[in-house]
Amino acid sequence: MAYVTVIAMLALIEYLYFGLLVGQARGRSGLQAPAVTGDENFERFFRAHYNTLEQLIVFVPALYASGYYVGPIFAVAAGVAFLIGRALYFRSYVSDPGKRGPGMMLTFLANGVLVLGALVGALVDIL
Repeated sequence: MAYVTVIAMLALIEYLYFGLLVGQARGRSGLQAPAVTGDENFERFFRAHYNTLEQLIVFVPALYASGYYVGPIFAVAAGVAFLIGRALYFRSYVSDPGKRGPGMMLTFLANGVLVLGALVGALVDIL
């Protein structure tokens, strides 16, 4: 399960890095906190970061449950897909929100695989 924890921590590091990018975008925009609207470029960074938080709520517990019930290799593989999906999503959303689809789909697929894997694994364990 150590590899599963490595993936979880990499996801959190990725999220923290995105947060730094949001802060830099705020600084460039001149937009004063707590405002989150008024500069389109800043809003793109902010929304991409916030969407990552929304996905992490599913990802972290599903990653650990999947690692436990299905196996660490399965969880790590899906976790790597999640990390790549988030990076693609963030980069594409910031440059052109209309092109965020592939990154979002990879994220969604990774999370779906983890959730379903954990659910099936837990049900098999019950039976």
